[in-house]
This record gives sequence, structure tokens and C-alpha cells, in this order.
Amino acid sequence: MRAKVRLYVEHPLGEVQPVPLSREQAHYLFGVMRLGEGAQVALFNGRDGEWTATVAEAGKRGGVLVCDAQAVPLQMPPDLWLLFAPIKKARTDFIVEKAAEMGVRRILPVQTEFTNAERVRQDRLQAHAVEAAEQCGATFVPEVGPLRKLDRVLADWPAERQLTFCDEAEAGRSSARAGVVAGKGAPWAILIGPEGGFSDTERTRLRGMELAQVVQLGPRILRADTAAVAALTLWQLTYGDWQ
Repeated sequence: MRAKVRLYVEHPLGEVQPVPLSREQAHYLFGVMRLGEGAQVALFNGRDGEWTATVAEAGKRGGVLVCDAQAVPLQMPPDLWLLFAPIKKARTDFIVEKAAEMGVRRILPVQTEFTNAERVRQDRLQAHAVEAAEQCGATFVPEVGPLRKLDRVLADWPAERQLTFCDEAEAGRSSARAGVVAGKGAPWAILIGPEGGFSDTERTRLRGMELAQVVQLGPRILRADTAAVAALTLWQLTYGDWQ
């Protein structure tokens, strides 16, 4: 039986490997969850899968867990990136959390011409990705990259990665242009635009990319956070690991 309490750690995991706890982790396990010595905890670090560990030392300011056995091997999500223009704080947090839950390998905030946010707290967004992975049973935590200008991201775009961008201007149209579509297992990325949509310059550049395709997400214009969930759902059902 898998332990009910899951905890992300940065320490290596392996048989009889001791794992020291930070003050915050000790407070969560022993103060909030009321665990004591001998209790079991599920640990993961994004690299070594999930391990069942036993509380060997429990204190107010720290503690030690000892790994017993691997419960679940590392399960990598599909090679999918999510690019999105940051919006209001809570809704940006929502996008990062849902991307981690739904199986994204990298999360890349991008600044478009109509993006309102000029900076993001990369460390805070990464913490949200960790919390989402803890809660959904994932053994992998997606990397959250720093905020970069969209034009610079596209200038460095990998030649083998398919790019699907969701354009609100396509809402309600019967079809959307598709470029070269790679099959299941190939590297992909989904781009969600800002609340104000893409600029004409950005649309022209995206449509000119050989491996890019524009899609519409139904007959109505969706909020950016809703569009991210909708696009990830459709991609996972078509090309991902939900099949």
C-alpha cells in the first residue's frame, strides 16, 4: 500500500538512503500531518521514482527519513512543452498547476507584444509545480523556465519540435491551417497567447514556421487559463499518454 503522505525532496533516493528534512518539511510532517517515528512517507525527487520511507528521527526543527523500497518507478510525461503569456497572478498559478497535473515536461512563460505582466516569480511558479506533482501522484516535476520574449524563443526554436498555437482569432471558424504534423512520441509544444491575443506580426511569424500549426478551440473565445487546459486535454487525447 502506498503511503498517503507524499513529499518532494531534492535529495537522492535509494535503498536505505537517509533523507534529511528541512525545518519546513519537518513542520509539515510532524506538526501539520502529526506523523511520528515509524510512520511511512512517500518520497519523490523527479529523478528516482517514488520511494516508501520510514521516519527515523522526528523533531520540531528537522528530522530524518530512511528509504525502504521503490514503490513506483520514474514515469516521464510526453515530450510536451507549454508556452503561455502570464496573466493575473492566481490564474498564472492555475495554469502552472494544471500543466503539471496534466503531464507537461517543461513550462515556459513568454512575453508577447500584448502581455501585461513584465516579470514572474520563477521560484514561486516552480513551487506550485512541485505542489501539484505531490498532490496528483506524479513522479516527475516539470521545469518552469524564466520569462522570455516570444520572438527570442522562436528564434531559438528546435528544428524537430512541432508547435501548436491557439489563436482566439480562429474561434468559430470551421478549420484551421495545419503545418507538418508529427506523430505520437515526437517533441511538441503548445503556445497559449495573452488576453489581448497575438499581434499581426506574431501571427505572421508563427504561420511562417514550417513545423507550426494554428488551431481553434471551439466556437467561443476562451480565457487564457481555460484555453491552456482545453488545449492540453485535446493534445493528450490525440498524441499523449491518455490513450
